[in-house]
Amino acid sequence: MKEQLSDIWVYLAGTPLLGLTATLLAYQCAFAIYSKSKMNPLANPVAIAVALLVLVLSLTNTSYQTYFSGAQFVHFLLGPATVALAVPLYQQLNKLKRHWFAFLMAAILGSATAIAVAMGTGWLLGASPVTILSLAPKSVTMAIAMGIADKIGGLPSLTAVLVMLTGILGATMARSILQAIKITDDSIGGFALGVSAHGIGTARAFQVSPEMGAFAGLAMGISGLITALLLPLALRLLGLI
Repeated sequence: MKEQLSDIWVYLAGTPLLGLTATLLAYQCAFAIYSKSKMNPLANPVAIAVALLVLVLSLTNTSYQTYFSGAQFVHFLLGPATVALAVPLYQQLNKLKRHWFAFLMAAILGSATAIAVAMGTGWLLGASPVTILSLAPKSVTMAIAMGIADKIGGLPSLTAVLVMLTGILGATMARSILQAIKITDDSIGGFALGVSAHGIGTARAFQVSPEMGAFAGLAMGISGLITALLLPLALRLLGLI
């Protein structure tokens, strides 16, 4: 049995299947732990899967480039998955038509607040200008955030880590915060989660209800668009880039 497993690992290590297989197995293990914990947000499957992957890559001395040559297939599916969010949102079209202006303003103000708090915190803690710029887009989905960071002079790799941490923390803490401030409307809670915790928060919202997930997906898209268009312009007007 051990020899068979060793042969399988040797085969996978030499092909792009390594990253894909490792990612799927890590997430399956993480989700099993998440299910056993009765969906406890502290057992976030994304955080656990990332930790497992880091452990495996470290123990096997596998480079990130080798891993990503296979994992990029999962990365590619982010596009179709994001587009598919339009389906549950269409089911909430009547509510969206009634409150479109409120949701638009919430996305603008929420995005602006996330940027200001992130950059202000970095400045107060004495972070370097590059780090502060890397913090600015940390609340939008990773592909957009990395592109923005590169454009404004930040470090895309640092931004990617910050985006992941933001999503994990948001997905972990959101329900408790929403309950503490007595927000029970799934559309409002979902929108708040999408603005603050992007894709990981949206995935968490879908576990609560389709309505919450639909509005989280909407918020993720709008906040990403707003940040990509207005953040570089605002920073130039302020003389920060």
